[in-house]
Amino acid sequence: MNLDAIQQAIRDAGLDGWLFCDFHNRDALGYRILGLDFAKFTSRRWFYLIPGVGDPVRLVSRVEPARLDALPGQKRFYLSWRELADELARLVGGRTVAMQYSPDDAIPYVSLVDAGLVDLVRGAGATVASSADLVQQFEAVIDEAGYRSHLEAGERIVRIKDEAFAMIRDALAGGREVTEYDVQRFILRRYVEEGLDCMGEEPIVGVNDHPSDPHFQPTPENCRVIKRGDTILIDLWAKLAAPGAIFFDITWCGFAGTEPPAEYVRIFEVVRDARDAAVAFARQRFEAGLPCAGWEVDEACRAVVRGAGYGDQFIHRTGHSIGVQVHGNGVNIDNLETRDLRRLVPGICFSVEPGIYLPGRMAVRSEIDVFVRPGGTVEVTGPMQRELVLV
Repeated sequence: MNLDAIQQAIRDAGLDGWLFCDFHNRDALGYRILGLDFAKFTSRRWFYLIPGVGDPVRLVSRVEPARLDALPGQKRFYLSWRELADELARLVGGRTVAMQYSPDDAIPYVSLVDAGLVDLVRGAGATVASSADLVQQFEAVIDEAGYRSHLEAGERIVRIKDEAFAMIRDALAGGREVTEYDVQRFILRRYVEEGLDCMGEEPIVGVNDHPSDPHFQPTPENCRVIKRGDTILIDLWAKLAAPGAIFFDITWCGFAGTEPPAEYVRIFEVVRDARDAAVAFARQRFEAGLPCAGWEVDEACRAVVRGAGYGDQFIHRTGHSIGVQVHGNGVNIDNLETRDLRRLVPGICFSVEPGIYLPGRMAVRSEIDVFVRPGGTVEVTGPMQRELVLV
């Protein structure tokens, strides 16, 4: 835990403090930010207040008096629920404190404290604010080593993606049967060979209508043989098998043949242009020195799809935060599933992946990863698909 940096961030946010709390290991974010051992079970409630100025304060149950001994600060105790209420009033009364909470559950990724606990803290005389921006700063901002690990993973994943399409091409040319599941298993084998880890989340390989379910997963039972004339979607993600490594996540589309259907080409071009519009919008904002929120980037992307008449077929957010988990805890590019008010800031990584899904027929998604460099340069960290892959 970098206490000085956390306190500076609290002051910059205009808050009096950041109140961490837990019961039965519910808040993994807090444990990571504070550097606590998440594997150690918590059977009683604890609270840890980091003020903008001054020493932190630990409030723990007398049943678990050593629970926060790994952290600096004063130590206070409670036993009964009445004592807890009194101690909380001493701790936070009259202060505005951030908690892992989001008004109206607008950002559910950080809304981890329950409504009753917020009631308790408010009842102690505090004003409760969301910690979403603070969480992003200490959970999602990537250092230079993380950025380099992301690029290295990307080089390997792009190579594996190319090999997967080549596997399909070679099978079709040689008259050999290859299924969606076969291609997925090939990708997973190559992950191991390339020193990559997908943390148990397996890649998507789907043809024709299968990827119209955005999270379709091929299995031995549901997979299809890939044939001439099929539309193909491959979505693959992984990171270096090393501590602190950052994921890389892309989706590419192809066609088993040389003349893809006109509609398939059309929706690919719409998705590609929407993807590019999202990147252009973010770049323009940063170059102008203006704030740029996740929901705004989503709108810039979604407007292109709506304008082409496919708004109802774009059924998910434009992108998600990327970190040590493939879905990280920073800003998402979202004004559909949530309205993500968090700003894009230097050091964050996120996907841009618009899609058009025509149930029972076909689907296109084009996914790239974007990193905001420390100086504010908006960088796409891998190749951007311009045309369908013809296999």
